Amino acid sequence: MSNENLFEVGEAMRREILGEAYVAKSAASTDAFSAPIREFAVKHLWGEIWTREGLDRRSRSIVNLALLTALNRPTELKVHVRAALNNGLSREEISEIFLQCGLYCGIPAGSESTRIAKQLFAEVDAEAAEAVAAK
Repeated sequence: MSNENLFEVGEAMRREILGEAYVAKSAASTDAFSAPIREFAVKHLWGEIWTREGLDRRSRSIVNLALLTALNRPTELKVHVRAALNNGLSREEISEIFLQCGLYCGIPAGSESTRIAKQLFAEVDAEAAEAVAAK
């Protein structure tokens, strides 16, 4: 697959998993400084890895939540909590992932991830309420 196709495939995957609004905001905030890392991530992370058949999207989301908790990457974790919901994980399953991470990575890591997920859940709930009110 060509580099151009990888980018297109990666952007499509991002839109499916993260949502149109997130991808549009990310693209709008990209400048000459951040463009190379964004392009690299879209091509290789989203275009090559997320499109592989070896794991389904739910499984990839579970792995990401655990790894991002262990690595203490709260900004990316919040993005991937949304992705996990979009990939079919329930809030209860996400809670269980962070409980398990708390055991293996330490309570502060599990607690912080739980806090971040609760923030994202509140945002998702507010977005849903706004969508209902707009109808």
